[in-house]
Amino acid sequence: MSLKKASFIIIVILLIDQISKVYIKTHFQLGEDVRVFSWFKIAFVENDGMAWGTKISDFVSFISDESAKLILTLFRIVAVTGIAFWLVDVIKKEKSKTLIFAISIIFAGALGNIIDSVFYGVLFSDSVMQVATFLPENGGYAKVFHGDVVDMLYFPIWSGVMPESLPLIGGKYFSFFDPVFNVADMAISTGIGILIVFNKRAFGDAPKIETPDSASHNNPT
Repeated sequence: MSLKKASFIIIVILLIDQISKVYIKTHFQLGEDVRVFSWFKIAFVENDGMAWGTKISDFVSFISDESAKLILTLFRIVAVTGIAFWLVDVIKKEKSKTLIFAISIIFAGALGNIIDSVFYGVLFSDSVMQVATFLPENGGYAKVFHGDVVDMLYFPIWSGVMPESLPLIGGKYFSFFDPVFNVADMAISTGIGILIVFNKRAFGDAPKIETPDSASHNNPT
């Protein structure tokens, strides 16, 4: 897969991700949701931490939430830079299409969430009890590098009380699937899933196309 094709995949994912986030940010109040199906909702939440809303300050008590947010954003930038170098390297080395595709969508997803973290705080007003304004006159809701990631995809597929016969969780309320995520998260998860499930195909050498010259050299008559 060429760099041009990989770039096209990245741009498409970024556009879908950012368009969906800007729409939600400028049409929904924080916490508002709309039921699409019984098992799917559009639910606007903002994540100011890592996966599952976890913050660095949850583990390191002497770091403030603001400092933890800055550290997390800077770490994400370093990580996505490393992924970009990895992507260019595997393309130059003509590695498998599976590997290049997987890294491309991981990079796109990581970059999509970085855009939120870096810029959304200065581009939008607060969404609490109001629909956010793009480029508000009085400034955004946070400083650069301190924005929150916009999430909106919620799949409450099933919820209920588990049968008493089940060990540990019997008789307890259980719901699946609770996390709210976005297109960027889906891209990252899909890319990682591809690398795990199709590990041999991804990290194996790309099949070499035999040219007529090489064929005649390998099989002299």
